Amino acid sequence: MPRYFYNVRDGSGKKVAGYEDGSSREEVLGKLQGRGLIVISLSESQAGVKTEGVYRAVGKTHYTKMHGGARFGDLVLLARQLATLLGAGVTILKSVEILQKQVTSHRMLAALKRTAKDMEAGLSFHEALSRHPKIFSDLWVNLVESGEASGNLPLVLGRLATYLEKKAEFRRKIISALFYPIILLSVAVGAIVFFILVIIPVFEKLYQGFNITLPLPTQILLNISAFLKKAFIFIVAAVILGIWLFKRYIATEVGRRNWEQLKFRLPLFGEFFQVSVIEGFASEMSTLIESGVPILYALEITERSVNNKTMADVVRQVKEDVRTGKSLSSPLQKSGFFSPMVVQMVTIGEEIGDLPNMFKKISIYYQEYTETFITRFASSFEPLMIVFMGAIIGTMVICMYLPIFKIASIGTGG
Repeated sequence: MPRYFYNVRDGSGKKVAGYEDGSSREEVLGKLQGRGLIVISLSESQAGVKTEGVYRAVGKTHYTKMHGGARFGDLVLLARQLATLLGAGVTILKSVEILQKQVTSHRMLAALKRTAKDMEAGLSFHEALSRHPKIFSDLWVNLVESGEASGNLPLVLGRLATYLEKKAEFRRKIISALFYPIILLSVAVGAIVFFILVIIPVFEKLYQGFNITLPLPTQILLNISAFLKKAFIFIVAAVILGIWLFKRYIATEVGRRNWEQLKFRLPLFGEFFQVSVIEGFASEMSTLIESGVPILYALEITERSVNNKTMADVVRQVKEDVRTGKSLSSPLQKSGFFSPMVVQMVTIGEEIGDLPNMFKKISIYYQEYTETFITRFASSFEPLMIVFMGAIIGTMVICMYLPIFKIASIGTGG
């Protein structure tokens, strides 16, 4: 088994070097991080001699391949590492400097370097983060501000990390459940296109040698094949243009709202989309209130950070009603967007003084609902797609063999 030489920092920030056995760099990296160690460099050692590997963190060279943008996974890892370092007593500035050697995103690295310089110049951590709104959302900035004000920044960052980790896990489950149906649909469409553009023209050339009138279904299929073969590039270009125009449209205020309203009205899937939005609202509210953010401020943050214009409008109205002295459950019910169960649980949370826990229960309930919906959809999609493919391909095959049946009947009659 290969042996790897590592340089790490422990919970106190002390630098430690040593060797670790593992089948791959990823395995060793996981072992070290699992112990709460911050990896500075990791390289494979052969015959007891330290060699340079691709896992380094010296200057601008990092222990894994760098990528351009700041992905959601980068933010999840950053939040957890920050919480770990601060919880171990490392100062916030030192933590940011250490994490500059850990990030795998060029954009994140630049943001952390700028953040460290801003903090050295006298800005607070949340003020420095707020200068990078495309990376650190309002949720990040305001939770950090709350942690700094209360003196519980490690605890608040831990809650933020837990929130982001749960969101990442939820995303992975949804993507995993949808992966197979998408592959199946792609294969089905590819098979149909291949049959129309490649197989049918072969039959067309074959039938040109016979002096017969082709059956109407066969002729229609041949005409469709000929048209698609001539116009295939134009059709692909039109589809790409249509997608581009659609994205431009939903990027506008009116287009975004109309698209959201259409999704909410879809049969079968409308409730799924609405539940997904409510789950995000409940999850974020739970994290904010639990971290000590006042309800009004939590609503304001959620309004800015929620990725849905319709929900943002609802939250804005709820916020205004709460500002006038109303309870939170009353405007939620008046909006008509939230189910009676949500309203009832929020009411109970207000009565017993445990809103964060109630919002957390709402989030968990709707996550389970969403996962169940996607799982059932994926399991029912396979047989439906098989029936669909069988019907389409079977119909095309029958249409193409009809002339052969006709030729056979003529030969028999002769």
